[in-house]
Formats: sequence, C-alpha cells, structure tokens
Amino acid sequence: MSIHNHHYRDPDFSTAQTADYILLVQVGIDSFSYAVAGRNRLFLLEENISLNELNEPDKDHSLLFDNYKKRVIGLPQNGFTFMPVSLFRPDQVTSYARFLDVKVNEKVFSQPLDSENQVIYKVDEQTARIADRFDVKNTVFGAKGWIDLIGSNNPSNHNLYLNIDSDKVEFLNYNDGKLRFYNSFEFKTPDELVYFTMVVAGELKVQPQNTSLILSGDISTDDENFGRLSQFFHSAELNTLKTIDLPWNIAAQNILTLTALSLCGSSEAL
Repeated sequence: MSIHNHHYRDPDFSTAQTADYILLVQVGIDSFSYAVAGRNRLFLLEENISLNELNEPDKDHSLLFDNYKKRVIGLPQNGFTFMPVSLFRPDQVTSYARFLDVKVNEKVFSQPLDSENQVIYKVDEQTARIADRFDVKNTVFGAKGWIDLIGSNNPSNHNLYLNIDSDKVEFLNYNDGKLRFYNSFEFKTPDELVYFTMVVAGELKVQPQNTSLILSGDISTDDENFGRLSQFFHSAELNTLKTIDLPWNIAAQNILTLTALSLCGSSEAL
C-alpha cells in the first residue's frame, strides 16, 4: 500500500455518533488504511495499519467494528477480468472464473463496475477472511471508487490516469466517456514506472506528446516518479478530485482511492 502515513482525527469526531458516519477501508496485501467521514468531511484517517488489527483490533482501532450508517471495504485482487454487464450471468461465474486460474485458497467476487462492465475478481484466503469479518455485502473491487470518480467527471480521451502506490501502479483511460482501459502492474524503480506507462500508451495507440498524465496515490510534484514521468509526456499533474472535504495538510491525491470508496455499493461473493 502507500508509503505516506497520515494519522488525522477531527476535534469534532465522536465515537458515540458512528451510526451517523460512513467507514471506508482500503485493504492491501500486508496492511490497510481506513477513514471515517460524515457531513461531507473527513473525521478520522489512519494509514498503513497491520492486517492483524482486523482480526484482533486493539483499543486504538476497535471502532472499526462499531455501528456505521454505511461501510465500504475495498479489496485487493490477485486477478480480475471485465465482461459486458449485458452478457453476465451469475450462474455462469464458474466458467468465467476459469480465466482467473483460481486456486483452492482463493475466493471469487463479482459486481457491476459501471453501467456497462461487470468485474469478476479473486482474492486470497486471508483477504477473504477479512471480507467475512466485515460482511461480504460491504466489500468492493478495490479500484472501483477511483474508477467511478474519474468516470463521473468528464474524463478526456487524451488523459491517462495513474494511481501509484509504493510498488504498484494502476492505469485508467476513457474514450468518449466510456471506460476503455484499466490494468495494474508492479514496479520497483521510476524507470520501470515510465516503462509500463509507455507500454500502456502504446497499447492504447496514444502519442505521449499529446497525452496528459493525471496522478494520484504516493505522488507529489517534487518526487522522482513525478519528475521522470513528466519528461516523457505532454504534461503531468496531480489529481485534485475529491469526494469529501479534507483538512489543509492532507493532499487529495494521496488518499483518493480510499475516500472515493464513498461512491461505491457492494460486491457479491460467488
């Protein structure tokens, strides 16, 4: 997950009023982050917490299992595929899952990604237990909120959206307002990040000199990843979209995939 490590608590946050708030949880492979929001503002933010806290939360994180108006838990995937909603049949999921090479210690989930695409994805056993602990109906494909937010804000055909974590980058592109491309890759260096970005641009047949990169995640204008990407594309800028009001010292792009979960519904375990 992310390498930045925000911890924020609004002075007005009340543990006695969680039934009026929404809980957002972004689960990673080794850690998770969560936020509590209400009245269109951020009340609480905790990042990079050990997954063990989801099994036996200490007093600092016990409110994870309080009563909330809404819970949304974004799950990491070990593999995924999209298919048209119009062709999706729940009774055929076993057949669709063959494309994912599902192992005995993995579980398959499915949900509409948008009005036209159904996502089918698998998670490992540990993540599946987390989903059961929170209630599967509250879980979603981890990138869904980010995809929903960008898709609802008139994305340009010439924009390539990146969400960058410490070792993973997700890519998103739209064509005439419709989802054209989503994928993710692991990377270790800024040069590898540039390489995958150029590969995606090539696959989409867009020219780097005409393409703007809109960046979120572990990124700022003064870090090496931003600098390297800026050298190869028409422009690079931080994603300023947000779904809730944030305190001045928390940049919207750093927690975008987490806060965008507020736009989501739920998954089905299959």
